[in-house]
Amino acid sequence: MVENTQITKTISLEDYGINNANVHYQLAPQELHEETLRLGQGTETSFGALAVNTGKFTGRSPKDRFIVKDEVTKDKVWWGDINIPFDSEKFDKLYKKVVAYLGGKEIYVRDAFACADNKYRLNIRVVNEFPWSNMFAFNMFLRPGDDELDHFKEDWLVINAPGFKANPEVDGTRQENFAILNFSKKIALIGGTGYTGEIKKGIFSALNFILPVYKDTLPMHCSANVGEDGDTAIFFGLSGTGKTTLSADPERKLIGDDEHGWTADNTIFNFEGGCYAKVINLSEENEPDIYRAIKPGAILENVVLDDKGNVDFTNTTITQNTRVSYPINHIHNIQEPSSGKNPKNIFFLTADAFGVLPPISKLTPGQAAYHFISGYTAKVAGTEAGVDEPIPSFSACFGAPFMPLHPTKYAEMLSAKMKAAGVNVWLVNTGWTGGPYGVGSRMKLKYTREMISSALEGKLDDVEFETHEIFGLQMPKSCEGVPSEILNPKNTWQDKEAYDRKAKELANFFRKNFSKFEAYANEEIMKGAPKE
Repeated sequence: MVENTQITKTISLEDYGINNANVHYQLAPQELHEETLRLGQGTETSFGALAVNTGKFTGRSPKDRFIVKDEVTKDKVWWGDINIPFDSEKFDKLYKKVVAYLGGKEIYVRDAFACADNKYRLNIRVVNEFPWSNMFAFNMFLRPGDDELDHFKEDWLVINAPGFKANPEVDGTRQENFAILNFSKKIALIGGTGYTGEIKKGIFSALNFILPVYKDTLPMHCSANVGEDGDTAIFFGLSGTGKTTLSADPERKLIGDDEHGWTADNTIFNFEGGCYAKVINLSEENEPDIYRAIKPGAILENVVLDDKGNVDFTNTTITQNTRVSYPINHIHNIQEPSSGKNPKNIFFLTADAFGVLPPISKLTPGQAAYHFISGYTAKVAGTEAGVDEPIPSFSACFGAPFMPLHPTKYAEMLSAKMKAAGVNVWLVNTGWTGGPYGVGSRMKLKYTREMISSALEGKLDDVEFETHEIFGLQMPKSCEGVPSEILNPKNTWQDKEAYDRKAKELANFFRKNFSKFEAYANEEIMKGAPKE
């Protein structure tokens, strides 16, 4: 059911420099839905959900994400191509331009929380130019009750102005769009892009600095769920590897689908109050929980509709990164509150388009740290112009674009927590089997689910394992509900020599990528590397 009440409280934005604005505060989702239709910025689908087009940008723009370099950040942030420094004086001037641009406009403001564990809660005020951006904030952040709004004071301010375009030569940006974090002023400033993911990822990036530096808590780009016995499972993975799909398990309660913290006392808590799932090729048969979550209150992004409002989930005319956001309570089987204890299993998900990695394998602590720092998946041919062969993609900690600190900082924290909790760590390949992309086929979702279920239920504890010749991974020889011949990937290739060549090629990619981390890695981690 969609909330359809409006908070009567009014607020002023003049303290932020936004003058003479017509402020809509804490509108309910149905009101924001109607506002979007009124302004001609969206369409109602046959699901009753809202569909919007985010404009020129249908995904994040990592090269246009900046962090203000000042006394708070200069000695802590891992500066480089991922964390790009921004001058504090230029930030102040750009901020003044953005708030001046928002002055006199209809503005949508929402107060919300991040972090389901109250000890770590972050109060957020989100100021949006568009109503559907504000509805996204309702879906994705934790929603305070009326009594919690009475004395609300934000810890962080998000200002989101998609219609404002920067002048790179004057403003210090790379191009007209930008997402800038200022840790001293506790502001996330976003302009020139309508892609809503920048809003949630801005706060995620902020927490990835705040939690390890000040709270002794590991932030993780992962999904999580919990079983009937209270055992928590964590799923790391880059976009397209199945993180959201595999954590939505009818037999287990969903904690969250994307961003979590792991505290010193072994609590796992969700940062968010919603889900932001890919919907490319979505079907009720394969992903029933996500499909059924698309109803009034959900927002579909960049999908193609027919004249009756029906969604064609196979159509990638606008983008392959079609998305839906919805409050977590659109999922039937959820953990309330969004937290769990006693993590027992961690899954690293990868979509290996080379067809080399096993569909499931067990990792030693050293291998776990190595693969966590590596953060491997692959881009497939056809997704980008000029891409004819699979391309390896490495993103440290399975979330490098959102990690302000050096990756080894997060890896050290994870390694210590894994050892203390006695966690099993599994590498799961949701990618190709029987050959690389274009020759082999994608691993069947039902087999992946069976393998993960077997690991969670302890059914793989007593089976026989064999060692992968090049990657040194421990591969089960049998798994209930899964053909045994697919468990060793080499067995699925007709040309065994071709498999060996491709495996060595991928191993070389791993070693080349890891060379920049070797100086920071201990002997145990280096033993987790593929063999020469």
